[in-house]
Amino acid sequence: MDGRGARRNPYELTDESPVYVISVAAQLSGLHPQTLRQYDRLGLVSPDRTAGRGRRYSARDIELLRQVQQLSQDGINLAGIKRIIELENQVAALQARVVELQAGLEGAAAAMRQREAAVHASYRRDLVPYEDVQQASALVVWRPKRDT
Repeated sequence: MDGRGARRNPYELTDESPVYVISVAAQLSGLHPQTLRQYDRLGLVSPDRTAGRGRRYSARDIELLRQVQQLSQDGINLAGIKRIIELENQVAALQARVVELQAGLEGAAAAMRQREAAVHASYRRDLVPYEDVQQASALVVWRPKRDT
């Protein structure tokens, strides 16, 4: 598992793969390495760490650094930027949860339809469901067939 909680093939590079050292990340983001260290200390961008505690930035981290830089240039202070990032992460997690719950709901509805069909298939053929939608109460009369 990586630092972000997801399993991955160590040979497969993704946007989450920590591959850039701080000097390369600084160059790619257009920021000074000291700024990257400050953002890490403040928890704005938290790169993965090597065994020797060196920072390794992913492509997603670089994109986040650029976003932090843009928000800062727009006049938002670092505390505000941190809150924006936290809220964006929370929204993404909630959206993923909604998708998960929708899939579970669809699965439960399909299972319910299957069970309902099985119940209806097992009804005795001489019973007919009756529903009077015009009255609040209804009386249903049924007389069993006599076996003769």
